[in-house]
Amino acid sequence: MEHDPEEIWRVTASVIEQALADAGIRAADVDAIGITNQRETTVLWDRATGAPVHRAIVWQDRRTKAACDRLIADGLEDTIRAKTGLVIDPYFSGTKVAWMLDHTPGLRARAERGELAFGTIDSWLLSKLTGGRLHITDVTNASRTLLLDIGRVEWDEDLLQALDVPREILPEVRPSSQVYSETDPAAFFGASVPLAGAIGDQQAALFAQGCFEQGTAKNTYGTGSFVLMNTGRDQITDQQVLLRTIAYGLEGAPVEYALEGSILVTGSAVQWLRDELGIIKNAAETEGMAASLASNDDVWFVPALAGLGAPHWDPAARGVLIGLTRGTTKAHIARAVLESIAWSSKDVIDAMQRESGVHLSELRVDGGATANAWLMQFQSDVLNLPLDVPENTETTALGSAYLAGLATGVYAGRDDLTQLRRTAKRYEPQMDVRTRHRLHERWSEAVSHARHWAREDDSLPEPGN
Repeated sequence: MEHDPEEIWRVTASVIEQALADAGIRAADVDAIGITNQRETTVLWDRATGAPVHRAIVWQDRRTKAACDRLIADGLEDTIRAKTGLVIDPYFSGTKVAWMLDHTPGLRARAERGELAFGTIDSWLLSKLTGGRLHITDVTNASRTLLLDIGRVEWDEDLLQALDVPREILPEVRPSSQVYSETDPAAFFGASVPLAGAIGDQQAALFAQGCFEQGTAKNTYGTGSFVLMNTGRDQITDQQVLLRTIAYGLEGAPVEYALEGSILVTGSAVQWLRDELGIIKNAAETEGMAASLASNDDVWFVPALAGLGAPHWDPAARGVLIGLTRGTTKAHIARAVLESIAWSSKDVIDAMQRESGVHLSELRVDGGATANAWLMQFQSDVLNLPLDVPENTETTALGSAYLAGLATGVYAGRDDLTQLRRTAKRYEPQMDVRTRHRLHERWSEAVSHARHWAREDDSLPEPGN
């Protein structure tokens, strides 16, 4: 899965222009700019020209599984987990950039000479907005590379050597909220505006949801779903299946941490229903289809379309649709996809409560799927937790704006931000305990059928062999 970095920049510039026009303001009227991004998507560009030297490799791309397997075979799992808080998986950007250097002639030598720059999309946009002057990333994006010691908040030499990534290509690591520079007027419609915030999308949502206290958590439903719990300035170092990550860093203060469960495919499974199967024309149809059935009639879908993330971490898993009969309809399949989003989230949240020792009193939710009332009620039911939906569900963008505002004095502090959050709707659990347990056991059986399916050589035996 790849993107064109220049297209990302062109679209971003176009949306900025449209937003300014819709707001009826000039670029010079903007107080500050914050950036949020899908965290692990990887870009490599020429420092001198600013031109990409490879297409961006997207966070969902699985091409580096063999490299990850080698790191595991070399016995590096415990070391990498201890330093980075992450598991060894193709999801993260370190193995992606190493793949670029090894599979494009001449790039590794150029990288070692310091001619190339590596970054996630935040770094790429900050470079473009400053005419190439700035090569930085924030602490949250850096923590998703497999290259950062999140305790010291520094690039780690042992990790760089293990993943074979030259230090010369790395960006400088900065806080999530800080005035980094000003825009190049040529890149921002003639204005010099403070670039004052950068943060990975899921941490941005945690921040916008006001999860500033230890033990508060949110789930963002997007292409994938991502559950984060604030653990404050303490790292929970004995986690087994979840990620330990930097939640955010404010200028002049120690970084704060979070536990994270990353579910790789949720909203993109609904897109799959629409684009590949043609079962729906738009995502909103799934709500009525699911509600039209009294039960799922034992039809289950496991959304392992890009492997399984937390809590299974199985890149060889593949999607499963099971329990089909002659009576299975499009509505059953649509409902199974929605249910898979809720059950995947339950598996992560159960693990989060075990590993943190914190029992959640509620879950704050955001993202596109919160518009689906059937799914939100089902999610509350299977979690046995209230769900709190904010008025503004575009929390990733909101979080980066808040951080830029903090750095430039638009907001005095986090207390101001807490006052800004408003609840639009709450869902309370209604499912009985026995039904919940029975359905979860059946879901777990379906997941077991998806595990370890893909073959290394993608070949199948000949019939009769």
